[in-house]
Amino acid sequence: MESTMKSLGATTFLLPAPVLLAGSYDPQGKANIMTAAWGGICASQPPAVAVSIQRTRWTYASVLERKAFTISIPSTSQAAQADFAGIRSGSKVDKFASLHWSAVKGEYVDAPYVGECPLVLELALLQSVEIGSHVQFIGEVKDVKVREDCLDEKGRPDVAAIDPLLFAPVTRQYWGIGKLVGKAFSLGLSID
Repeated sequence: MESTMKSLGATTFLLPAPVLLAGSYDPQGKANIMTAAWGGICASQPPAVAVSIQRTRWTYASVLERKAFTISIPSTSQAAQADFAGIRSGSKVDKFASLHWSAVKGEYVDAPYVGECPLVLELALLQSVEIGSHVQFIGEVKDVKVREDCLDEKGRPDVAAIDPLLFAPVTRQYWGIGKLVGKAFSLGLSID
């Protein structure tokens, strides 16, 4: 039986939306993070990830000034902390201190990352694109760091161990990843 589609209108809804903690140093050199869900992979060569940030956010000018940022991926067990980082401004609160998280200086870029997160990307700003309410920062991936307990037996990132936090726009809910469905670039070979 086919289900009827209901229009929700022109809104920001795409699943899944990863929860991204964008790290930067503010104008005073203080480590800061902000939660963003408008982002993801945008190129393979060079490897690049984009995150969209409103001009009014404390992080916005910092990324432009330092030409660098990090993305820390929180696990589902860090949902409350990730939410806090998105509802408080770094202009008023030291989020790392409030969350008892470590601000680790990037190895390859001039930006801090969350030492407690299972997955981290260090990014050099390639370009920024003005898109209405947000500016999309496109960063070239300079390094990916994965906590050792989140690697599989072959040394690859283990999605289940990372347990990344996801955001559902419109409903404003946090989710985790479900079960493994199959192997990419293989599953479809069974269809003629």
